[in-house]
Amino acid sequence: MHRLIPISTLTAVAVVAVTGCGGKTVPRAEQAKAKAHASRVAAAHSSKATALAALDMLAIKGRAPKTGYSREQFGDGWASVAGCDMRDRILRRDLTSKTYEHGDTCAIRGGRLNDPYTATAITFVRGGASEVDIDHVVALSDAWQKGAQRWTAARRVAFANDPLNLLSVDAHVNRAKGDGDAATWLPPNKRFRCDYVARQVAVKLKYSAWVTQAERDAIRRVLQSCPTEKLPQAAVVADQPTPTPTPTPSRAGRGRVFANCAEVRAAGLAPLMEGTADYRANPKLDRDKDGVACER
Repeated sequence: MHRLIPISTLTAVAVVAVTGCGGKTVPRAEQAKAKAHASRVAAAHSSKATALAALDMLAIKGRAPKTGYSREQFGDGWASVAGCDMRDRILRRDLTSKTYEHGDTCAIRGGRLNDPYTATAITFVRGGASEVDIDHVVALSDAWQKGAQRWTAARRVAFANDPLNLLSVDAHVNRAKGDGDAATWLPPNKRFRCDYVARQVAVKLKYSAWVTQAERDAIRRVLQSCPTEKLPQAAVVADQPTPTPTPTPSRAGRGRVFANCAEVRAAGLAPLMEGTADYRANPKLDRDKDGVACER
């Protein structure tokens, strides 16, 4: 079992936002709708909630066209939080027997993965042909076709970097999954299927993404075999007690203050993510209050 601590970085994304992209005010009706959804999400994540009950809270619609989709719609690669990108953070959470790059508190050099998708042990070695992928449990393309086209850019970046939606898994199996949903793909490890579909329900509920009828039916069939399965919670491991390099001004406790986003980009620090020192030093640059500043 991993040693886990909850984090708010990226996971407390703008499910409820009072301002929209570019600082435009969201109509009160939309604010009320968002707040109501946030209340439902909070209730679903209570200790009494089950994934099977939460499944009924998801809207059922057809799959929208894939027109306009690209990986870049969800950000340019992994987001960096406190100087450590989310890929390394998830590896740190999921691997055992970890080793780190010399003098680096973040970069994982090697480790062992007990793969949830295949129930096999995989050795991870940094560089070369990777045997371990970080999977988006709800694929980005699937999300795009089920609501994400209408999200703000910041919300898509948060979705792509949310630990709730990320798992370290066997690379070959993950690539076979592609952008499939539960109606077209389930993990070969049948013992993990309840956790897997429960995680998909949790992610789609959090971000107001919908499911197709076939997808809902497939999830329900799995959860009927485990009706008490709870919605999973996002968590990452605490920082390891490895040597800490001297912090740069942007990673120090106070953070660097910028006059505007142009200065942030010029310094190569955009976007600023909630939970970092630079974000705390520049809260006014997050105009839509969604936890990501200077995303564009």
